[in-house]
This record gives sequence, structure tokens and C-alpha cells, in this order.
Amino acid sequence: MEYIIIPLVALLASALTFFSGFGLGTILLPAFGLFFPIEIAIALTAIVHFLNNIFKLGLVFKNIDKKVVLGFGVPALLFSFLGAKTLQHLNFPYNFIKYQLGEKYLETNLVKLTIAVVLLFFALFELIPKLKNLQFDKKYIALGGILSGFFGGLSGHQGALRSAFLTKVGLSKEAFIATGVAIACLIDLSRLSVYSRQITQYHNQIDFNLIVIATLSAFIGVYFGTKLVKKVTIATIQNIVAVMLVIFAVLLGLGLV
Repeated sequence: MEYIIIPLVALLASALTFFSGFGLGTILLPAFGLFFPIEIAIALTAIVHFLNNIFKLGLVFKNIDKKVVLGFGVPALLFSFLGAKTLQHLNFPYNFIKYQLGEKYLETNLVKLTIAVVLLFFALFELIPKLKNLQFDKKYIALGGILSGFFGGLSGHQGALRSAFLTKVGLSKEAFIATGVAIACLIDLSRLSVYSRQITQYHNQIDFNLIVIATLSAFIGVYFGTKLVKKVTIATIQNIVAVMLVIFAVLLGLGLV
């Protein structure tokens, strides 16, 4: 079943990346989370996300705003490493939390609860009008990099914050897309340097054929995304994604996935 669900989600989510505040990583993590422990799911999502961003970067490289990448991307790179390290420190055996739901005994842990809170936080950016239209002054660009990088390292979800900050910088549509992709690549590099230990540790549980198929599916999604960017309503897509995030966050926090 994972060979159907994960590649399909990767294709559709990647197509949305070009014209949504967040895309591949946000939607793909829940898909991986259905079949793998959340710690592994985050690492696998980071791999596909990074490879997909490298592919996109090759398509839009000429439109990157280098000053914004330095002002926003460098802090994001550093704090992404901190976020990924924070995730590792949260993942201790004694952090398991057991509870009873009706007649069923369930358990969750601090990692799942933390990721659930982060997912709900970013869902609010799309569900609450005041947050959806939130923008920040250009002088706060470094702060935007810090927050976006930290949450990107912690869970991979940093697109909404990145968009909120970058929309105030005065970039053209092409530069906005290209600069966002470049910053996402920096964050992915940083967190993958931390996740590499987990990937090595759990390599026997990782289906690398599935990773390849999901990545190729994401590439196809990028192609269709460039074709559909002018034809799809952004608000409708983002609202659907936000609802999906809320549902998965609740299930994750309760330990049901």
C-alpha cells in the first residue's frame, strides 16, 4: 500500500509546492508517518524534500536573490541544525506517555507531541485569516530565518513562516519562488547532517526503493506544478492542506499513528 500512497502524495504535493505557502514536506510527512515511526518518517521526508528542491533549484537558479538568501538563509541554516538536534534530545525512551482512551490503552511520546503541536501551529497559518495574511517587516528577515530554520530542523515544516517573512521583501514572483527553494535547500542540508545518524542506525527499516520512487514522483510533480501554477486556486488548496494537518496532528499527538 505504501508504494501507492507515498509516491502519489509525493507527486501531488510536489506539484503544489510552486504555488502554495508549503508543499512537499508538509504533506509527505503524514504519508510516511502512516508506515514508519515518526523519527524515521521525518528523516525520509527530508531526503525526498532535499532531492526535490535540488531538482527545482536547477530550474529556477537564475532568479535567486542572493542578498535575501544570505540574510535569511544563513540564520535558517544554523538554526535548522539546532532544531534537528532538539528533536534528537526529545527522543528518549523515558519520554513515553501512556493513557487510556475508553477501553483501549495507548501510548505516545514527547517527540510525537512536539511534532503534533508544530503541525497544528502551521495549520493555523492557513485556517485563521489574520495569520494567513501575516507579513513581517524587512528588518526582521534574520528573525524569520531563525524561526523558519529552527522549525524546519525540528519537523521539516517551515514553508508557512518563510513565506510570511519573504513576501514583505519585495521580490518578484520568480525571485520569491527561486529564493524560497534555495533557502529550503540550505535547511535540508543542515538537518540531513543531523538525521544521517538516524538513517544509518535504522537503515534496515528503510525501503530505499520506495525513496527512489517517491523522489521520481516528486520530480514529475514539479513538472506539472510549473504547468498548473496559473490555473489552480491557491486558497482552496491551502485550506485542504491545513485540514489534513489538523487531523494528522491530533492522531499523532494521541499516538494513533
